[in-house]
Amino acid sequence: MCLPGEISLSHNGVLFLDELPEFHRNLLEGLRQPLEEGGITIGRAATSVSYPAKFMLIAAMNPCPDGNFGDHKRECHCTPRKIQQYRSKISGPLLDRIDIHIEVPSIAYRDLAIKTEGTSSAEMRKQVIEARKIQAQRFKDEKILTNSRMNNRQVKKFCKLDEESDALLKQAIDELGMSARAYTRILKVARTIADIEQSEHIQVQHISEAIQYRSLDRSAFA
Repeated sequence: MCLPGEISLSHNGVLFLDELPEFHRNLLEGLRQPLEEGGITIGRAATSVSYPAKFMLIAAMNPCPDGNFGDHKRECHCTPRKIQQYRSKISGPLLDRIDIHIEVPSIAYRDLAIKTEGTSSAEMRKQVIEARKIQAQRFKDEKILTNSRMNNRQVKKFCKLDEESDALLKQAIDELGMSARAYTRILKVARTIADIEQSEHIQVQHISEAIQYRSLDRSAFA
């Protein structure tokens, strides 16, 4: 019997994978189909079964084996080869299917202790709800609910760019060597940023911010 695993049990929810490079490569590559198609097929000798698997993947990893690469206060003792081997455990095709990559630097105590006024959780929730309302209206005649589920036809229809935004995205794709999949992900994220700001059109600052969220899309990580 082919029972559903964690991927399908996370359907319509969140799947969090900590220490991502510590998972076996074949298990990580198994994420590609559900991230792309929203479902997973398990084959056995006599039969196969498909399960729904539309989930939000959140993953965390260190920048290197000892965790100190890029830290301005702690010395990294990893060789360039070890760093490359560690990061290459996450394949380019898998990274392509992750919408947002964010590097989180270590934080000093003074920064933790300082009392600053930021965006509250309540305000963030309000912004998300309003953005989801915009998307619900946008896709009322489509078979999807959110920007992340747009296919190529829908991306072309709902993610049109002006000349300045298109030029910036072209420059990023050419100079950073990003893939066609990364291009589509940037457009979807930019559309969402615009929705949060309640902007009808994607503007150059939305494209710029979305590009910054592809920090792992470099040849060194492929």
